[in-house]
Amino acid sequence: MENIISYQKEISFVKRFFGFVFAGLGLLMLIITGSLMALIFIVIGLGLNTAEGSDINLSSKEFRTFHTLFGVKVGKWLPIPNFEYVSVFRTKESQTVRVVTAETTQKYEIIQVNLFYNRNKHMTFYKTVNKEDAFEVANHFKLALNIDILDATETEKKWL
Repeated sequence: MENIISYQKEISFVKRFFGFVFAGLGLLMLIITGSLMALIFIVIGLGLNTAEGSDINLSSKEFRTFHTLFGVKVGKWLPIPNFEYVSVFRTKESQTVRVVTAETTQKYEIIQVNLFYNRNKHMTFYKTVNKEDAFEVANHFKLALNIDILDATETEKKWL
């Protein structure tokens, strides 16, 4: 039996809605006009409905980061490194939106769950805005991989 820990970033309702609207308009345009512009709308719509995530298969000792569209996951399985600890880390993430003559950047606070290996190398496995959710995921890794948790959400770091 496969023992897989899987986390997938949720797509907001608004983003999913606009994705379906763009894809629907693209299909409608393709049927009515047959124009190449219709394919652009379809691609934008599908792109807005694409989510990202990560899997760790504890049975086969492999992990992958993936992109998923309507439940189909695409990503390459790689061997699991020897993880030393899991860190719950608070940071800021920024998103830049550019139009021809204008640009804006929004920053917001997120909490990352990172798995560290080879002393200072890490892989970000999970992102959330909910601290309790992040510690739930970290505790899952602690139990599954028999590693410690480092709480780096405050200025004073502590081992749990």
